[in-house]
Amino acid sequence: MDHLNSLRLLVRVIERASFTAAAADLGLPRSTATEAVRRLEARLGARLLDRTTRHVAPTLDGQAFYERCVAILADIEDAEGALRAAEPHGLLRVDAPGLLTRTFLLPALPAFLDRFPRIDIQFGQSDRLVDLVREGVDCAIRVGEPSDSGLVMKRLGTLEESTLASPSYLKRHGIPRSLDDLDGHRMVGFISSRTGEAMPLEFMVDGKVCEVTLPWRVSANHSDTSAALACLGFGLIQAPLYRFADDLVAGRLVEVLPNHRPRPSPVSALYPQKRQLAPRLRVFIDWLTAVFDRPSG
Repeated sequence: MDHLNSLRLLVRVIERASFTAAAADLGLPRSTATEAVRRLEARLGARLLDRTTRHVAPTLDGQAFYERCVAILADIEDAEGALRAAEPHGLLRVDAPGLLTRTFLLPALPAFLDRFPRIDIQFGQSDRLVDLVREGVDCAIRVGEPSDSGLVMKRLGTLEESTLASPSYLKRHGIPRSLDDLDGHRMVGFISSRTGEAMPLEFMVDGKVCEVTLPWRVSANHSDTSAALACLGFGLIQAPLYRFADDLVAGRLVEVLPNHRPRPSPVSALYPQKRQLAPRLRVFIDWLTAVFDRPSG
């Protein structure tokens, strides 16, 4: 393995905290990866990694060398891209909620891949904010206001939100025509991963946000389960309209209080600071912006 590829391998080992995962990412046998790092350490005369049977972590020297390597490799990738008529290439690992991926990204994906034939994409599906560096992810797409995670955030657009309930629920509790009518109603509790508490419902009244917390008997911390609970009549739910397009058409859910919808939810791309110059990531972010550059909802 040449010196440059050894540096790429070391970066991946540190980011993935695993020789096995790094070797798999780069299509190498694990034995080749371990031998390449051993030779790199011998050449530098320094121990770069602390190894145990279950964990790999950089030493102080290894962390300093890693940070220099990341910057150098980014510069090399930019230089190569310029000489290759700026044709981005390589594997992009993207993490995004499954339904959002299927609704917005996949229909437009063939055109992107046709335009950039040397880019490959691997989709992961999650509602949580994954550790992008540790898990080897280049970019995450999230709905809502991300917490201060130390990542670079690119706002892509917004999604119209709505308040919904099943016909069976509304038959039992009545259709609320105003916020005053919410007395006696229930909600499907959606548990926040940040606070561990059920999130309040949100309504816009005269341009201001009004939060209402209703009683709930059943809660969940995943959007798919919450949607199923709403369809079964366990209470009111709030979510982006696209999430329930099929349920609205089929009559499984009905929108209520349409004049007091929640604020539209922002959609953002998040990526590590040290990878922001990768040409394949740059063109992917530009494409995402175009995908979500449409009217809300």
